[in-house]
Amino acid sequence: MGELVFLTGPVRSGKSRRAVEIAGAWGERVVFAATYQADPADAEMAERLRRHRAERPAGWRTLEAPDDLMAALAALDPSPSGLVLDSIVLWAAARFDSGDESILETWSTLLAALRAAPWPAVIVGDEIGWSPVPMDAGLRRFRDLVGWLGQRTAAAATEAWLVVAGCPVRLK
Repeated sequence: MGELVFLTGPVRSGKSRRAVEIAGAWGERVVFAATYQADPADAEMAERLRRHRAERPAGWRTLEAPDDLMAALAALDPSPSGLVLDSIVLWAAARFDSGDESILETWSTLLAALRAAPWPAVIVGDEIGWSPVPMDAGLRRFRDLVGWLGQRTAAAATEAWLVVAGCPVRLK
């Protein structure tokens, strides 16, 4: 079974930076799986992406929002020495129209494949449920879905960490 590290916490807490630090020990063939599908009209998000890219080692390969992550990884030559998947929230948002059961089933299959992979992985999540219950039904559904994905990820992970204010706190 492969090492699977889960980092979760609030927005801007240092999760992505910590994921890069962890994966930096896994060699030079680390793959960064970005789950966001870029919108060229969103200049603020483009700047966020630029900053995130600048924090990663130049030699890392990036997969931009692949539909089938494991197939995309299998097609790489040479194979990865490790994987950073950032983030669950954006991965779920890209699939939100598929329905909760489909998303949860797909995520569970992906987690099993990552645990069976010959290289370690770190998954970044977000704790979006620490706020008042949203008035909008769609937002409540999304918040709940992200919570369920986080629970499944923590259960499958060999290590789980809460990152708050740049400080990692071991959960598991």
